[in-house]
Amino acid sequence: MMQEKVLPLLEQALADNPSLFLIDVRISENNQIRVIIDGDNGVTVEDCIAVSRAIEHNLDRETEDFSLEVMSAGVSEPLTLPRQYKKNVGRKLKVKTEAGETIEGELTQSDEDTVTLQWKAREPKPVGKGKVTVQKEAVLPYKEIVEAKVMITFN
Repeated sequence: MMQEKVLPLLEQALADNPSLFLIDVRISENNQIRVIIDGDNGVTVEDCIAVSRAIEHNLDRETEDFSLEVMSAGVSEPLTLPRQYKKNVGRKLKVKTEAGETIEGELTQSDEDTVTLQWKAREPKPVGKGKVTVQKEAVLPYKEIVEAKVMITFN
């Protein structure tokens, strides 16, 4: 019942601010509403408040009691949507693939179907002894990515 009321309000709130997009919405049996949003330019506290008000001010606590929590996708959360990859181009990702590989590299490109990662690796020289640093690249379809997280680096 609550879902039928909340989802249209949430859709309208996001339509009013096109840089924001939905990551997840959960409504428990006792009407605890939890909304996680992200944004092309990040999410501010004001964004969360605006979405929260758009939902809360259009629900009647006299009819049904509820709790509402609107938050931004955390840094530790895996990326789930192509739109999230696009906003993180230029950042370093740690990606686990269906094949069991873990790749750490810079996200250099993202489209509707794939992401491109680049990184440097030390490999044996083709001729002679020693190692040489080579530039590697992987183009991964989203469907082959089990999990991808932004790596936080401190300079």
